[in-house]
Amino acid sequence: MENKDFYEHCLDLLNERGVSVDDITECTKYLQSKYHNDLDDQVFIDAIERILHKREVQFTIMTGIALDKLAENYQIPDEDLQTCLITDEPLYGIDEVLAYSICNLYGSIALTNFGYIDREKFGKIAELNDDTKQCNTFLDDIVGAIAAAAAGTIAHNKGTVK
Repeated sequence: MENKDFYEHCLDLLNERGVSVDDITECTKYLQSKYHNDLDDQVFIDAIERILHKREVQFTIMTGIALDKLAENYQIPDEDLQTCLITDEPLYGIDEVLAYSICNLYGSIALTNFGYIDREKFGKIAELNDDTKQCNTFLDDIVGAIAAAAAGTIAHNKGTVK
């Protein structure tokens, strides 16, 4: 990555797959709506952007999207694994484990937020989960983890991002 940093690269990857910071903002607001429903959107955007600037998060985004692309192009060499990925097999939990790598950077509140939004499938996460045109086995969980981590940082900072 000489001409472009990882942050910009990840934003491009997310946008290419139909995910914007605004989409993640809506998921983050959903998670915080009972606690901080009066916050300006910029608070949520700032939290998300800080998370997206972390190298560990960037590597997770790049890895997950690469695996989704390989699966949707039927380029996974193991046929059973290919089937698990393209169908988002419910007992295949590696997609959640990859997303935990983001949550683990932000503590137990991020993990519990992730479990909740992963189960509820709110907003863009539901769209990604239900998409039949592209494989989003990893991406829906990554988006949920970013939103969960952002909600956690907002909760820890009582509605501000430091």
